[in-house]
Amino acid sequence: MGCATLNLVGAASLPKINSYTHIVRSQKPFLSFVQPFRSRHLNGVSSTPLTCHAYKSRPSISLCARTSTAASEEERVSVLVVGGGGREHALCYALKRSPTCDAIFCAPGNVGISNSGVATCISDLDIFDSSAVISFCHKWGVGLVVVGPEAPLVAGLVNDLLKAGIHAFGPSSEAAALEGSKNFMKTLCDKYGIPTAKYRTFTDPSAAKEYIQEQGVPIVVKADGLAAGKGVIVAMTLDEALEAVDSMLVNDVFGSAGCRVVIEEYLEGEEVSFFALVDGENAIPLESAQDHKRVGDGDTGPNTGGMGAYSPAPILTKELQDLVMKSIILPTVKGMSAEGCKFVGVLYAGLMIEKKSGLPKLIEYNVRFGDPECQVLMVRLESDLARVLLAACRGQLSEVSLKWSAGSAMVVVMASKGYPGPYEKGSVIANLDEAENVAPSVVVFHAGTALDSDGNLIAVGGRVLGVTAKGGDLKEARERAYQGVEEINWPGGFYRRDIGWRALALLKNNFVMSG
Repeated sequence: MGCATLNLVGAASLPKINSYTHIVRSQKPFLSFVQPFRSRHLNGVSSTPLTCHAYKSRPSISLCARTSTAASEEERVSVLVVGGGGREHALCYALKRSPTCDAIFCAPGNVGISNSGVATCISDLDIFDSSAVISFCHKWGVGLVVVGPEAPLVAGLVNDLLKAGIHAFGPSSEAAALEGSKNFMKTLCDKYGIPTAKYRTFTDPSAAKEYIQEQGVPIVVKADGLAAGKGVIVAMTLDEALEAVDSMLVNDVFGSAGCRVVIEEYLEGEEVSFFALVDGENAIPLESAQDHKRVGDGDTGPNTGGMGAYSPAPILTKELQDLVMKSIILPTVKGMSAEGCKFVGVLYAGLMIEKKSGLPKLIEYNVRFGDPECQVLMVRLESDLARVLLAACRGQLSEVSLKWSAGSAMVVVMASKGYPGPYEKGSVIANLDEAENVAPSVVVFHAGTALDSDGNLIAVGGRVLGVTAKGGDLKEARERAYQGVEEINWPGGFYRRDIGWRALALLKNNFVMSG
């Protein structure tokens, strides 16, 4: 699918598009911008007001005839988790411990979810066919759907579930534009004063290149739409930046996702992940977490979807978390509501803690649980996850407080050799039971696994396993996670050996300074 799927009006003359329609699976527009009464200039770019064609408010849905709108101690629910990766395995793991759950289904799920017994996998349910998902929910009495991946969110699965009277945790397709369009997110930041990197948006490659030459390098070039995590180029040289523009706007490498590019200033500092549950008006933070994006030890090599993570993240102090909520998360929630586009679900903010100022800036939003951060968060969560997610769906998060286990958790990702580039599929993996039994609290979450004709567990993805462990502190969690990793027999895989090194160094420095 190439650029023909985008309707760009006024693109030839304006760096900021006056009208933008993104056609998704249903061929319905999910966001648009309208001609402003006046132009505003923030972050060095002409900004246009937002118009978000979404439900003004989510419909009030009764779970079933025997329950009231307010959550009660007797209320129980069957849950469908949509997706089939490590994030969904972790969500099913947490829901399995939820006293509120009667039954847990996962579509399509994966071998690890099925074999561990945390959910019933429905491998043949098409998660992009809303009518099929709704029919399944009605047939099996599903009262809550938790949507994991971004693609079905952007395609409008939640919209259709709400119309059918089914609680769905996740944003509408309109609200999912926070992830589906980086320009949409940047425009919202402009309008509501949310700190982010200076930027400009382009559809014309010549204009984009001219801007890059004016700004200099390093600089960041981003595809506007969803590009499977590969649409961000941190260009350290001018040639890299110009090549990135050509790959997106000329060579159509990312299809419709790259028909428009956002060019940002390079921010120097430390990246962290911040998660908040949102019910449309209220937001509550989850525990802090931080992942390792680079494929190699010492945070070297190309970016990946994440090679490991830990929680809590020492760099996110209580003061810094409060500042993030005040300056970034809550203005986003209020702004989306003011635009008639209430956000319900998880706001996953990728932040840069700037080296010079020590203050957070928003790099990007994801509109679902991050992976692998979700894995360390779910093993630490002690609250009833199903009840919390229902509260978010009903606009009742102001009545919720979350409980977390003490200590730390860490996940080490095992990936197929060659990842994030081309990798071989079909290599056999053994000794997973031994890995989970090597130390207390070790859990292996599956992301890219399957069974071959002989019943062997094989690798079929890039990131394949997430070996997760809890400990009294980060050092103990790390030791246990790597003990689990070392038990696994997988010649076709690899992993980083230094997950958590920055956090451990920070904790050591803080200890020395306090001593």
